[in-house]
Amino acid sequence: MPPSQLKRLKASLREQGIIGPQQSKKQKKNNAQNGVTKEKRVHRTVALNGIREQFNPFEFKALSRKPKFEVTTEHAAKSVIRRPGFQKSQEEEMRRQAYLEEQQRRHKVGGIVDKRFGENDPSMTPEEKMLERFTREKQLRHKRSTFDLEDEDTPGELTHMGQSLSLDGPALVDDFDEEDLELSGADDHPSDEERQARKRRRSELEDEEDEDDDDDGGDRPERKKSKQEVMKELIAKSKLHKYERQAAKDDDEDLREQLDKEMPNIHELLRGIAPKRPTVPPADIPGMNPDRAALLNRTDKVKFDKEYDLRLRQMAQDKRSKPTEKSKTEEQVAEETARKLQVLEAKRLRRMQGAPESSDEEKEKDAEPDDEDEEDDFGLGDGIKIRPTMAELGVEDEDDFLIDDDLVASGSDAESVDDFDNEKENDLDDGEEDEFVKGLLTEEEAKRPEFLTGANAPIQEVEEPASNGINGDLAYRFNCPQSHDELLEITKGVNILDLPTVVQRIRALYHPKLSGENKGKLMKFSVSLVDHISYLANQEHGPPFVVLESIIRHIHSLAKTFPVEIANSFRRHLKGLDTSRALSPTPGDLVLLTAVGTIFPTSDHFHQVVTPAILTMGRYLGLKIPHILSDFATGAYLCTLCLQYQKLSKRYVPEVVNFIENALCALAPTKLAKLPGHFPYHDPKSSLRIESAPTSARQLRFYDCVAQDLSEEEGELLKAAIVETNLRLLDSAAETWKAKEAFTEVFVPALEIMRHLSSKKCRSKFAESTQKLLTKVSQKLTLLLSQARLARRPLELHHHRPLAIKTSIPKFEESFNPDRHYDPDKTRTEAAKLKKEHKREKKGAIRELRKDAKILATQSLREKKERDAAYEKKYKRLVAEIQGEEGREAKAYEREKDWRKKGKK
Repeated sequence: MPPSQLKRLKASLREQGIIGPQQSKKQKKNNAQNGVTKEKRVHRTVALNGIREQFNPFEFKALSRKPKFEVTTEHAAKSVIRRPGFQKSQEEEMRRQAYLEEQQRRHKVGGIVDKRFGENDPSMTPEEKMLERFTREKQLRHKRSTFDLEDEDTPGELTHMGQSLSLDGPALVDDFDEEDLELSGADDHPSDEERQARKRRRSELEDEEDEDDDDDGGDRPERKKSKQEVMKELIAKSKLHKYERQAAKDDDEDLREQLDKEMPNIHELLRGIAPKRPTVPPADIPGMNPDRAALLNRTDKVKFDKEYDLRLRQMAQDKRSKPTEKSKTEEQVAEETARKLQVLEAKRLRRMQGAPESSDEEKEKDAEPDDEDEEDDFGLGDGIKIRPTMAELGVEDEDDFLIDDDLVASGSDAESVDDFDNEKENDLDDGEEDEFVKGLLTEEEAKRPEFLTGANAPIQEVEEPASNGINGDLAYRFNCPQSHDELLEITKGVNILDLPTVVQRIRALYHPKLSGENKGKLMKFSVSLVDHISYLANQEHGPPFVVLESIIRHIHSLAKTFPVEIANSFRRHLKGLDTSRALSPTPGDLVLLTAVGTIFPTSDHFHQVVTPAILTMGRYLGLKIPHILSDFATGAYLCTLCLQYQKLSKRYVPEVVNFIENALCALAPTKLAKLPGHFPYHDPKSSLRIESAPTSARQLRFYDCVAQDLSEEEGELLKAAIVETNLRLLDSAAETWKAKEAFTEVFVPALEIMRHLSSKKCRSKFAESTQKLLTKVSQKLTLLLSQARLARRPLELHHHRPLAIKTSIPKFEESFNPDRHYDPDKTRTEAAKLKKEHKREKKGAIRELRKDAKILATQSLREKKERDAAYEKKYKRLVAEIQGEEGREAKAYEREKDWRKKGKK
């Protein structure tokens, strides 16, 4: 068993002579006199430090890893030994000093740090400090280099292979003095004459230098040239040779240019042509254009005046140039048009799917000017075509009412008023004239400048129209109404058929180009027009649909300039319809819903006006329980609008099919024994079934949506018209939604109802036209349902051949190490390295913070103890002083008391 730590310590102390037999007083006295005691004291300190280090196993620590490669050098490799205890104490001392410095600088701003040499060294005298500072300053200023050309006191000269590299020796010759020196550039090669002239100049210079040397030789000895002088001489010679070459080249260029100038004269002399006399230069008149002075010198007064007048007229008639486009071929025009149409269709499809437009597309849309040819329904949808086309109506011009892609919903989700105003201003061309202005002004008004459409446009002679309104007394000038009441006041005495003409003339008189205030007036006028179409449709004697359609077209045109205001006006009407009369719409409400489908895009996934309109129509079709024929007529009209809204997007509206099936069941001559499907069926309070076959047939009219007192015959005609309309709507719905997956489930109940209407009991009470339509729709539904069943396929998990599991030959690592990660993914490997490094750095930072916190706590505790000790000391001193004073006073009191007692006795 090894000896204990205590026994080993005693043995080490005994071996070092620290403990042992005690010396006598005589020996101690002799050792003190001889100086042995001091040596023993030093030896004792060294020995104790060695024993202390020897008995502390954590004081020294060797490296855990040996050097990777064994290196043989002259000096033996020293083993690196670490002293963690010493390093730790040093680190703590550094932290403590840093803490003290921080505490000293706490709550202090600025200051001067004295970094002068020897300032904080108390062992140096002021003279030594000054000398040290002077020495350091000189060392910093003087940077000496062996290759410094400006240093004359060089320690030695440059050599190579034992030979000097200076140019002072007799064997070395300057490269510029070589006779066979060739220049680098082929154009810079000197001629023989130049080379000889240079040799002569060089020989003269050498002779002069020899003479100078002979003259000065007697006065002073020849000294060796420094490197700086040699380099200056080289640079001077190089510049001299370069200057000589450039001067010779310039002389040749001047001679060549002079010969080129005289070449035409030589040609004329060779051809026998006499040379022209030199023209006398015109006299310079100060302050006059040289061209005008030349004109005055060589022309007479009359000719000069004519020339002046001609140029003045040309300058007055000059027009400002306009940018023109490069002429394109028919193929290029067709290709560009097709590309634009594809882009517009892609935008419409994205809006229909609800996808937001990207910022790049918005920038392109803002940057690209609108094209007048883009009048198709890609930006807005084709709207609702309830009237014939303009060509069929015989109207030649549509007054820019065609559908453009820059109307309200081209950016319906995130468009502002300013954006639309800017786009509209960009679209307006200065040279463009509005067609609806023509024929509206008298001859006298047409000559006035405020009615011109262009700034420099010529005055056109406009003939007065042959017929001025229906009665021939329609005014030419109207005030621009700012509200619906003002519009009613203006059109009070105007025939209803003249209303489109009034609107057209107001727009012509208050065109935005004529005045800056007209734009705001037309904005309010467009809002009043929206209110007016609803007002006209609600009148007892409804206006002709030609008038309503013309006003809607005017609103459509104004919506290009004022989209937000018109959209807000429609939304206000829809809100009123939804809150007060959702299940009993008026004819004005139906006209507004029709105008919404004409003005705004109905294929967008979400639109601020179209979406509320569809919800309003769906609410009526889903919640309204029809009791009279006008309710069925209103529902049929709304179903028509819904189908036309979904003509492009083809979104399924279940309320439409439910209302059609309910209307057919309610108006069928006989009741169905069992209702097919699960649509909501509402039986009217009074029977509205068809009693007999009508003698004639008619179509459903708009004002059939208003409740009226009808005779029995008129009622039967209206019932037949409603049934035919619903059959056509069912045909249109099947055509619209035939690509839907649920087509079979939606239209199978409708086919059962059609078969019931085709039975003998019901068929006999229909007109011949209704029977033909019923047969046609039934056959179409049967065909579409059979195709839908064939197209429907059951769900399959896998419809491909079985795929084999991917296999690969395993990769064997010969020097496999389980502690190492073999990840083939470099990205994942780098990420793992970064995570590991981050973790290591984090742990190191936490360790440092803990050490700092420990030092801070230690120093704070020490400072607190010092403050407490000082406080306790001061407290005790004060208590002692007070007690001393109190004792002294008590003794004095006792003495006075005793003295008084003695005095009484």
